[in-house]
Amino acid sequence: MRQDRPTNPAPTARKPSFPIQADLRGYLRRYKRERELPVSYERLRAFHEVIPLTDETGKPTLWDTVIYDAAEMPVLNEALKEVYAWLKVDGDLSVVDHLYIDRVDFCTFGNSTPFRVRIVNAYNDNQDYFYIKKADASRVYGLELEHLLSPNRLNFLTHGNTLVEEHVAGVPGDIFIDRWLGERPELKPIRVAKELVKFNERCFVRLLGDMRSYNFVFVVTPDFEEAQLRIRAMDFDQQSYNGRKNFYLPQFFKENAPLVRFCLRHLRLETARQYQREEQTLMLQRASLASERLGLLLHDMALDPIAPPEKVHALRAGLAEHYGRRDYLRCESMGALIRENLESIRRDIGRPIVPELVPE
Repeated sequence: MRQDRPTNPAPTARKPSFPIQADLRGYLRRYKRERELPVSYERLRAFHEVIPLTDETGKPTLWDTVIYDAAEMPVLNEALKEVYAWLKVDGDLSVVDHLYIDRVDFCTFGNSTPFRVRIVNAYNDNQDYFYIKKADASRVYGLELEHLLSPNRLNFLTHGNTLVEEHVAGVPGDIFIDRWLGERPELKPIRVAKELVKFNERCFVRLLGDMRSYNFVFVVTPDFEEAQLRIRAMDFDQQSYNGRKNFYLPQFFKENAPLVRFCLRHLRLETARQYQREEQTLMLQRASLASERLGLLLHDMALDPIAPPEKVHALRAGLAEHYGRRDYLRCESMGALIRENLESIRRDIGRPIVPELVPE
C-alpha cells in the first residue's frame, strides 16, 4: 500500500489549472473517459469537519479525514460506490454491493487538492483507494500519455470539472531510497539502475516533469529467481508546462540523487545506452500500436494553451540543442514538441544520446 508523502516535501512552483477544452472533451468521450458521475469534486468540498490523519507511528500526514453531515453520508457513500463501479467495472453495480466506503481524506498539498476515498470489501477486509480531484487539462494529458506510451495502463474518468483516478500502488520513491535501496538482497542493483534509465527516458520523451522521489513509486514483483522492478509515475500535474529541459529528467532532482549515485556505481555507460535504446524502441512500438489515438491526443494538445508561449520556446530551444535538430524551432506547442521527440528517437535509433547520469 502506498504510504503518504513526507510532511515537508520540497516546494514546486504552483502551476495554474487549465480547463478541459471542447476538443479534449470530445476525445475523452470517444474513448469512454468522460462519464456521467453521481459525485462531483465540488460536492466533496462541502464537508463539515476535518480530523488530522496520522501514520502508523502517530506522526501527522498531509491528509485530513473529512466528516460530512449525518444525513448526507449514506447517500454520498452509495454515490462513491457507483463512481468506483464506473472506474473499475464499467458501471456494473451488481459486483460492488458488498463494498463500503470506509473513509474520505482530503489533502491541501499540491495543485490538485485531492480527495482520497478508501473502499473496503466487507467479506475479506481487502481495501482499495481512488482519488477525486478538480479536473486539469494538463493532468489529463499526462494520464493519457502514460496510458499510451508507458508499459502501465491507467483507469481514470472525467465529468465536467471532476477527475477520478485509480490508485497507483507501490513503494514511494523516497521510502524506497530510505529503506530499500541497497538493503534488500532480492533486489539486484543492476535491476534498479536499469529501471531508472528506462523511467528517465520515458519521462523525457513524453515531457512529464517534476518526477521527484515522492512523485513516483517502485512496483516490486517477485520472480522465480530475482524480484523485478518498475518505476511508475503517480503525479501528472506537471505534464508539459515547464520550459526547462532538465525538469523532465528525473535524474537531475536532488531528491533523486541517492538513487542516481547508487545506479552510477552499478551501471556501465554502454549498458545504460542499451537500456535507453530498449525503452525508446518500446515507446515507438506503443506509439505505433496506438497511432490513431495518440495522433488525436497530440493534435488536441497542440491546440490547447497548457503552457505559455515563452515556456514552449525555451523548451524547444533546449530540445533542439539536445537532439541536434533545428526542426524543434518550428514547434509552437507542447503537443508538437512531444511529437517531435518521438520523431527524434525514430530518426536517431542507433545513435547514442544518453545524457550523463549525474544530478545537478
